[in-house]
Amino acid sequence: MPETPSIDVRELNFRYPGCAPTLRDVCLSVEAGETVALVGPSGAGKSTLLLHINGLLPTTAAHDAEQAAVFINGTPVIREHLTSIRKEVGFLFQNPDDQLFCPTVGRDVAFGPLNLGLARDVVSARVSETLEAVGLPGFEDRDTLQLSVGERKRVCLAAVLACQPKVLVLDEPFSNLDPRNRRELTTILKNFEGTQLLATHDLDRVVDLSDRVLLIDEGELRADGATR
Repeated sequence: MPETPSIDVRELNFRYPGCAPTLRDVCLSVEAGETVALVGPSGAGKSTLLLHINGLLPTTAAHDAEQAAVFINGTPVIREHLTSIRKEVGFLFQNPDDQLFCPTVGRDVAFGPLNLGLARDVVSARVSETLEAVGLPGFEDRDTLQLSVGERKRVCLAAVLACQPKVLVLDEPFSNLDPRNRRELTTILKNFEGTQLLATHDLDRVVDLSDRVLLIDEGELRADGATR
């Protein structure tokens, strides 16, 4: 039997109130361990599509599994499953200020694992391990407001990785980063062993990171193929 996709989107339609449809019958799948890039012009629907992956849009998560258009490892993204879905899917927002809300780096990275009910010694170890993994060892007591954009993005990624998700969903992870930070973030993402879906305008990173590319334009999936 074929393996269940990590991400499975079936005829997804969406519109914001008072607007034209943002997504039109989008169908796609991402296999376990695959890295897929989502590209397209600004306003094409990339961010809106990503927000559906773990039910971040309030109208996304229906009550009835039969109404679901998004599935994570075979589980429908509906209200009753959101807690378990969000344990499996780590989401990196385009703007790190949308994700950082604690006064120190250590507390921000620890927030997710603590809310998963993990023991404090386990959480402390995860904080240290993930900060080391993103190249920020010893940053636990640093003020999040005193970090560069690149450092803030890496703290956000550490916070996501500390929850040990199986799937990473990343919205413009390379935006506003200098060349060194782009290279460092690329290396970090290459070391992630799970599934990745990332929206980006950085085509060099697309070539370097992804197995496949999905092209979305005006809310429709227009192409799906090997990166090269």
